[in-house]
Amino acid sequence: MSDVESLLGIELPRDFEGLNEIFSLVKGEVTRLEGDELSIEIKDSNRPDLWSAEGISRALKALMDLGKPRKYFIAGSSGVTVLVDSRLEGIRPYIGCAVLRSITLNDAAIKGLMHLQDKLDGSYGRGRKKTSIGLYDFDLINPPIYYEVSGPDETAFIPLGFDENLTLSEILERHPKGIQYGHIVKPYEAWPILKDSKGSVLSFPPIINSNDLGRITEDTSNVLVEVTGTSLKTVLDVLEIMVAALADRGGSIETVTVRYPYRGLGEDVTPKLEEKTWSVKRSYINEVLGLNLETEVIINLLERAGFEAYNGDEIIRVKAPFYRKDIIHPVDIVEDVAIAYGFNRIEPEWPKHQTFGALTPETKFYDKVRELLIGLGFQEVLTFTFSNQEKLFDKMRLKAQPVIEVENPKMTTYTCIRNWLIPSLIEFLSHNTHVEYPQRIFEVGDCVEPDLKRENRSRERKSLAAVIADPSASYTDIRSILDSILLNLGLDCRVRAWSHPSFIEGRVAQIQFESRGIGFLGEIHPEVLENWGLEVPVSALEVDLSFIFTDSNMGKV
Repeated sequence: MSDVESLLGIELPRDFEGLNEIFSLVKGEVTRLEGDELSIEIKDSNRPDLWSAEGISRALKALMDLGKPRKYFIAGSSGVTVLVDSRLEGIRPYIGCAVLRSITLNDAAIKGLMHLQDKLDGSYGRGRKKTSIGLYDFDLINPPIYYEVSGPDETAFIPLGFDENLTLSEILERHPKGIQYGHIVKPYEAWPILKDSKGSVLSFPPIINSNDLGRITEDTSNVLVEVTGTSLKTVLDVLEIMVAALADRGGSIETVTVRYPYRGLGEDVTPKLEEKTWSVKRSYINEVLGLNLETEVIINLLERAGFEAYNGDEIIRVKAPFYRKDIIHPVDIVEDVAIAYGFNRIEPEWPKHQTFGALTPETKFYDKVRELLIGLGFQEVLTFTFSNQEKLFDKMRLKAQPVIEVENPKMTTYTCIRNWLIPSLIEFLSHNTHVEYPQRIFEVGDCVEPDLKRENRSRERKSLAAVIADPSASYTDIRSILDSILLNLGLDCRVRAWSHPSFIEGRVAQIQFESRGIGFLGEIHPEVLENWGLEVPVSALEVDLSFIFTDSNMGKV
């Protein structure tokens, strides 16, 4: 607790109620108070800058009017260069570094920094797979620094917490961190290693630091902070969060030059500390909060929340600090205005309009389509919206297309969101080859495709897909199903000859509604069937129901 008090410059209460009143400003709750030991649970998982004593104190200082937020700036270049080995491109390609000089550390500060490091490694870093952090006594390092690779038994050093030399493979077998994180590097023949110009090992990323260069103590004054990983953006984000925490300990920030040998990446200078400016309407803030705040009041609240704000009458210009990685939309700024204003000051009110729950016309339309397919002898199935490129394209004889991908997938089977339904139904058939034929299944499900013109950069649509698996399945069978659907919905659609790699040439057609292609039908190509392990013919159709159900087409359905 004394550490937080020294950072805040005030004395804190010694009771749960008083402490919780203060820490609630940063969505924190005191879970333990024993002597000088204080444990706080931060409820906001989107604010990694609050996962340390430095971050909490930084936010509270502004919210409690204990002084203006610290202005961070780069003091200059450290003169340090990191040379990256080209062989790391397919292993762990990115690195970001900074030097913090004249830092004042004590035991509590070091423990706090280690806690922040572990939290960032576990969350942002996805258990160190995506990013991992290293802190070093800069005075012991001889630049330039080499970020290179080593065979499992080529390099040996004393890892942190040990007193004997171990090879990299021995570290994975004997060191607790090697046992815990060794799975990250084991698939590769060569492993990342960080050395200085004299060949001294700084660390074995993302496993463990060396016991000499990679250990900071209360006597450490100048610190090198390093982040390696598989995502350049995440590496730089994590680096800046660590830099802010170290700078709060009195350190001045110096940059490090990183030289990449990869195509498209040359020389980079880190950290960047770039602040993003947002334009937010006063009316928007008041509308969301249900208040009528003047521009000057809003600017004052934003400054208390740690932002820089400028009066532009109706439009308020807001500059977010570089460490606020959670600000991705104007509503995030509105939330900070509400926190600074005080949620308890906002008068609750009953909804002005009484409403009753009911199905939307769109949902009724989709349910009608489902009833039609069931009446035509089909069984409805529900499959996963997540898929992967192999299922969507490779197995369907298609070239890869842009899709909405998962940035850090936990499973290789679910790496993106599907952009069409038929592969999901074909996969379902492949898992049910033991079931008697014919098999007639359908799904009314969600598909998503990139659309840069929309706010969320994607377009969601509801589609219908139906397949028939049977020794006699043909184009005629699936065409008769389409005709029945269109007849019952009262839709006037054209069907014209078309070409699609997933279907047999000459036995595939496009469905057109008001001169626009809204789907297709035909007989699945034998190569696709072979890819999925199917031994009977399959005919299929897919239709974009969302386009059919638009305001302009409502009266025709």
